[in-house]
Amino acid sequence: MEFVKLALILGFTYLATQFHGDIDLRRLGVLFGLSGLPIVLVLLQPDLGTALVSVAITFCLLVAAGVKGRYLVLLGVGAVLLATLVLTSGMLDDYQKDRLTVFVNQEDARDLETSRGEAYNLEQSKLAIGSGGLRGTGLFEGPQTRSNRVPEQHTDFIFSVVAAALGILGAGALLAAYSAIVWRVWRTAQLARDDAGTMICLGVLALFVFQIFQNVGMTMGIMPITGIPLPFLSYGGSSTIMAFIAMGLVLNVHMRRFR
Repeated sequence: MEFVKLALILGFTYLATQFHGDIDLRRLGVLFGLSGLPIVLVLLQPDLGTALVSVAITFCLLVAAGVKGRYLVLLGVGAVLLATLVLTSGMLDDYQKDRLTVFVNQEDARDLETSRGEAYNLEQSKLAIGSGGLRGTGLFEGPQTRSNRVPEQHTDFIFSVVAAALGILGAGALLAAYSAIVWRVWRTAQLARDDAGTMICLGVLALFVFQIFQNVGMTMGIMPITGIPLPFLSYGGSSTIMAFIAMGLVLNVHMRRFR
């Protein structure tokens, strides 16, 4: 699933650059079909997290391709209607619906004696982050993380481990490092010698920004819980390889900026 994101960026970029910024409704339909097909297939897996990342990438690339504002508004309305259809249909599994319900009704998740599943996971994650304080409890010394109360702490909830072990200072340093990466990708997009390089960089930028915000946000309860890894930090072979390939594409664009 991870490599679908890269395929979407490269495929969309190749097709959009053939239009040379002249995108009418027919060409917009072609671009939308190119990005919409993998998103629907990913949803059918079901993999809501990857689908959301793909939607963010698609919207960013549509803007970069020069799609007119009125078309973007129509696509936004269509996206809202589609999201409503997905949520009200049987496309999502029960555990995915539970994640959205917990996000909306977080006050009900505070009773740890009655909380189950996703509600328990979210509450333990927030307790772990709060236990870190300013400087943290020390590496591998977090009360929630050491006792394995935080679920999936090596993948989806790894940010809560960092915050518990290193505190606000350590978590802030991690976010600062991510900000530096995002800035350099944005700067490379500005320096790219052609539209293809710019769009590749912006696609990678959308990928990283959304995944970082979503992953960190869900551990703190400000975003719904989805199975999205934290780039370069979460355990997982395909996710790590995808992130390094994405950065390799950006570095390639930067290397060729003056040629």
